[in-house]
Amino acid sequence: MRQRIRKTTLLISLLLFPITMWYFSPYLIINAAMEHVINGSFIVFVAMLIFSVFFGRVWCGYLCPAGGLQECALRINDNPARQGKRDKIKYMIWIIWICAVIATFVIGKNDVTIDPLYMTDHGISIASIYNYVIYYGVIALLLVPSLIHGRRAACHYICWMAPFMVIGSSIGRFLHLPQLRIEADKEKCISCGKCSRACPMGLDVKKLVAEGRNAECTECIQCGACIDECPKSVLKYQFTWK
Repeated sequence: MRQRIRKTTLLISLLLFPITMWYFSPYLIINAAMEHVINGSFIVFVAMLIFSVFFGRVWCGYLCPAGGLQECALRINDNPARQGKRDKIKYMIWIIWICAVIATFVIGKNDVTIDPLYMTDHGISIASIYNYVIYYGVIALLLVPSLIHGRRAACHYICWMAPFMVIGSSIGRFLHLPQLRIEADKEKCISCGKCSRACPMGLDVKKLVAEGRNAECTECIQCGACIDECPKSVLKYQFTWK
């Protein structure tokens, strides 16, 4: 039932993407920074960072439109995406992008203003034929990696939002704040591998549990698929202090 609800919320988020796309735009925030405007995407990215301090990457698992798109692609390519060094690509992209945002803000000369609806049409992102060209380009950018490389490959390799949540959850752990985690009682594990097969990120959950690293895995999106699939209730959500 939980996974049905999760997939429904992801689908709804994907269907709303033509309305919300600019609020996740890595380009629009640069354009706004040049004009000293705190725009919608700036507010969303800051909110993601703060939210993730306590809830990790729950956004990715339950609400991200890009995640919903890629989970649709699982019907075509359900193989786990190769990880390791490739996971670091998104951090290099993020660092270059953040430097660009800061540089353009420093260059800008206007007074700072707040405009959450900056460059939208009354709050709607895609409201012209030209914008639809951009929209389908973004869809292709997110979809093609998953079709070629496997489960949520765009999340692993190119997502500009994931580093905010990785940083946020790392801050939460460093400050020993209460956080939502997937904890495991590895003594109960029978190594059936169902958790790994269920993971939409293609993580080797069985190995992470055996090594006691499941709660700190930065690629985990806390979707709970492994919890629901485990026949021995080894895994469970916990909101705890560490």
